[in-house]
Amino acid sequence: MSNLLANLNTEQLQAVTLPAQHGLILAGAGSGKTRVLTTRIAWLIQSGQVDPAGILAVTFTNKSAKEMLARLATMLPVSTRGMWVGTFHGLSNRLLRAHHRDAGLPQLFQILDSADQLAAIKRLLKTLNVDDEKFPPRELQQFINGQKDAGIRAHAVEAWDDYTRQRVQLYQEYESQCQREAVVDFAELLLRSYELLERNEPLRRHYQRRFRHILVDEFQDTNRLQYRWLKLFADEGREGGAAMFCVGDDDQSIYRFRGAEVGNMLDFEREFRVPNVIRLEQNYRSHSNILDAANAVIRHNTKRLGKNLWTDQGAGEPIRVYEAFADGDEARWIVEEVQALVREGALRSEIALLYRSNAQSRVLEHQLFSAAIPYRVYGGLRFFERQEIKHALAYLRLIANEDDDTSFARVVNFPTRGIGARSLELLSDAARTYNTSFYATVPHLSGKPGSVLAQFVRLVEDMRRDTAGLPLPEVVDHVLDHSGLRAHYKADKDGRERLENLDELLNAAAYFAAEVQVNARTDADSEVDARMQAHAQLADFLAHASLEAGDHQADQGADAVQLMTVHSAKGLEFNAVFLSGLEEGLFPHENSILESDGLEEERRLMYVAVTRARERLYLSFAQSRMLHGQTRYNLRSRFLEEIPTELVKWLTPPNPRSAAGGAMGGVGGGYFKPSAPVPLERAPRPSFATLPNGLKIGQSVSHAKFGQGVIVAAEGSGTDAKVQIKFETAGVKWLLLAVAKLEAV
Repeated sequence: MSNLLANLNTEQLQAVTLPAQHGLILAGAGSGKTRVLTTRIAWLIQSGQVDPAGILAVTFTNKSAKEMLARLATMLPVSTRGMWVGTFHGLSNRLLRAHHRDAGLPQLFQILDSADQLAAIKRLLKTLNVDDEKFPPRELQQFINGQKDAGIRAHAVEAWDDYTRQRVQLYQEYESQCQREAVVDFAELLLRSYELLERNEPLRRHYQRRFRHILVDEFQDTNRLQYRWLKLFADEGREGGAAMFCVGDDDQSIYRFRGAEVGNMLDFEREFRVPNVIRLEQNYRSHSNILDAANAVIRHNTKRLGKNLWTDQGAGEPIRVYEAFADGDEARWIVEEVQALVREGALRSEIALLYRSNAQSRVLEHQLFSAAIPYRVYGGLRFFERQEIKHALAYLRLIANEDDDTSFARVVNFPTRGIGARSLELLSDAARTYNTSFYATVPHLSGKPGSVLAQFVRLVEDMRRDTAGLPLPEVVDHVLDHSGLRAHYKADKDGRERLENLDELLNAAAYFAAEVQVNARTDADSEVDARMQAHAQLADFLAHASLEAGDHQADQGADAVQLMTVHSAKGLEFNAVFLSGLEEGLFPHENSILESDGLEEERRLMYVAVTRARERLYLSFAQSRMLHGQTRYNLRSRFLEEIPTELVKWLTPPNPRSAAGGAMGGVGGGYFKPSAPVPLERAPRPSFATLPNGLKIGQSVSHAKFGQGVIVAAEGSGTDAKVQIKFETAGVKWLLLAVAKLEAV
């Protein structure tokens, strides 16, 4: 027993040896929560307070459950057999298997993963002859899962309009289909096991008597139904019920978009009248400068239980802050710093590049690729491998080369346009017969297959005609709109990230176009030459995308720089962490300012990002960033302002004009609204009185796509020169002078 409790600090020891009472353990980042949880289980068993069969331990990932069991196997002299350790879904499956008759299921029921569930919904819509454009399958899937996660069956859904009533009816039909086919989806596992225990009192009492200790990891990430599920096992907090031991960190609750309810921690403390709230505040990961910064930022949140991280490992190095002129400059600086760290002996695998939005990886990947630095995108795909990017590139490839059968097959029915598998089978057979590409074969088909495929061919031809001679960024922008990709992802409840990636593809095109202006093709004067130049530039860009999408991502286990969103970084730690894009509107995200408690969740996300670093933390931001193919000017994030100056070392002179609430800030010391156009007097002054091509601010100009407008602002010089134009019909846009081909009016 003494070996078991050795090397625990005072608070850890107090948590591990709590009497059989409810306990809430506020475990700060790097404070050893997993050790406390497993040692608590081992101590309960070794001290004879409970048999292994009396333990119910809930984790959020299968990996965590396996790690917990592996640790317990080394800590205990007895077998852990009979102990229930697993995820909410895994334990629900175990319960339903054991009591399938009471749950109304066959013994060998099957589980649908997300892809299988989507396929089942598509099949249902087809069987019922429901228009899948009016009721997109993925949206219906999200609606059904959302209701189940809230514990609501179809008959209990409140429907205030006809559309919702129809979705509820489809929810009911889907449930009937699953019951007939003896299948359950992931959301159904938890809901049905909850309903089983709630309505079957003898069974509920059996498990309440069996499990005397319930231990929950990452309690801040539980949703409402999961909390209600736990309460059933714990006899809803009544005297003599199981002891609940909940470990979590309300400051690291960052999954609200998945239904996580940080309020469960406060509810647990109140409803169970928790007598023991223990704060694990000693951090074993980071130096104190990093922890002091994290504490200072999170202290601005009002809805928290409160704790203060500290360490005895010393202050360490100051937090390095870098202000770049543009996002491309920021990425170059990060890669140069990475190279310097590697030269000093750092492992690339101990260096993490974090960002708030998935789309930000593109500019970082480009610089890493150019510098031949191996990297891995943790928990996701590289930019040019992402589904929406591959779809967009397929459309662009068809414009450049109509005989590209791979691209044709990828997007001929995406977004869906009623082209089924039978039509494509007929097309493929005919293409072999005529020895032609899919595109060239379409005129040979008749009937409905020929008609619907001809409509797709006309769409591609129209896009090719309408984009002929346009600058590359405008070609991409036009294709994203007219292909239906933007509209498709706008209609998707979870499509925001994919839309951001499509916008980043537009940014990539704008950067590429600016870089290749030195090419001799830019000297073309005639309209024919301009069309050839634009076509060649599109081909070059597609080749560039293919090269960057090539097999450059490092293999699993290789020494490679780690790229990831802050959400993906939770639970990980690195010697050196770079957090980029610390700008108002990006981090915190502009949507969060409009959402209830959104800013507090963004600040928790910042807290998670900062506490990933052990030794070195780099924070960076850019004065300007490409958005929708145009330059946007931002202020530095309020989170930077919340870090005490004595913890920070500026690698560039601090610019008071970029501070949130500073010279460029909003009224009354508020924050700059990123989506608003930047007035000329607030934008960085251009380094010229007359713009290239003889243009001037205030001059009327004409653009091939956007029509006539007036130049209202300017920034940059040479090939980086940009102008802000107020168009008569297209609104206000920032354009690169080198590629916009403006004409004076």
